[in-house]
Amino acid sequence: MSSEKIIAAWKKKQFKPVYWLEGEEDYYIDQVVDYAEHKILSEADAGFNLTVFYGKDANWADIINACRRYPMFAERQVVLLKEAQQMREIEKLEPYIDNPLSSTVLVVSYKEKKVDGRTLLAKTLKKKAEVFTTKKMYENQLPEWTNEMVQQKGLTIAPKALALLVDHIGNDLARISNEVDKLSLNLGSRKQISEDDIEKYVGISKEYNPFELQGAVMKKDSARALQIIQYFEANPKAAPIQLVLPTLYNLFSKTFMIFGLPSRDEKTVAAGIGVSPFFVKDYIATAKNYGYEGVEAALLLLHQYNLRSLGVHDAGTSDASLLKELIYKLSLLP
Repeated sequence: MSSEKIIAAWKKKQFKPVYWLEGEEDYYIDQVVDYAEHKILSEADAGFNLTVFYGKDANWADIINACRRYPMFAERQVVLLKEAQQMREIEKLEPYIDNPLSSTVLVVSYKEKKVDGRTLLAKTLKKKAEVFTTKKMYENQLPEWTNEMVQQKGLTIAPKALALLVDHIGNDLARISNEVDKLSLNLGSRKQISEDDIEKYVGISKEYNPFELQGAVMKKDSARALQIIQYFEANPKAAPIQLVLPTLYNLFSKTFMIFGLPSRDEKTVAAGIGVSPFFVKDYIATAKNYGYEGVEAALLLLHQYNLRSLGVHDAGTSDASLLKELIYKLSLLP
């Protein structure tokens, strides 16, 4: 079951006694917990019937006692256990989960991992609880996810503005959501988010960013690429090397996929490598500019420079110097 389905059921007053929310993606877990904390009960009922525990400080016996209480002047009570992954002896909640009180809604937030499937607790959860497991979203899914979020707010976003936003923030759904909210508030009566809006309200230079660096590398425009890196050197927070290298690796790994496709027409390539049709011509041009051997060599170079950025076989070369060396070597590829 998804977070949307859980919340939709709650809106219809359909509740199960235990909800176990686990996994690597905090965004969806936080969505469900926030709704449980602020929306299941009215403000008046929450004063008597909402109990919140935090795993680091929680005692299993106190949680079970709270769950076994009956609601006061209401149909149900809500018990939240946040950051449950930090709780000691969490397995001692198993007897309650096996025999929960129907008038209690227990919501457990178990972030960053999953409960060990070999344990009695896991087996009981599978039988008696609503278990919601989240996974980190793949990088290639972020543009579509972000675009859908923008559309839900009744807005549109220019393709390049979308790429700027996603490339800058990366796989942080909560931050993307917050930035889209901020953009929505600042647009006024306008309905489309532009590159200028991203620059002004999110704080990303539309001229000097990893996306523009990627474009320069695609075209083998070393002068422009070095100009962008010099901007990064003067503004270290604008694009740390840990953001730049994955962007370039993504470029060449997607380009590498083109060589295995049955056709290089734009529709086939867009579907085959998972990029927007708006940008597919750039990837086809990159394949042409570098060729199979050049793209393969670029991937090996990126792996080498990623290791060096982490201090492997490197005595402390600055990030800007590493990027300049990388751009120079990429420019020499066939």
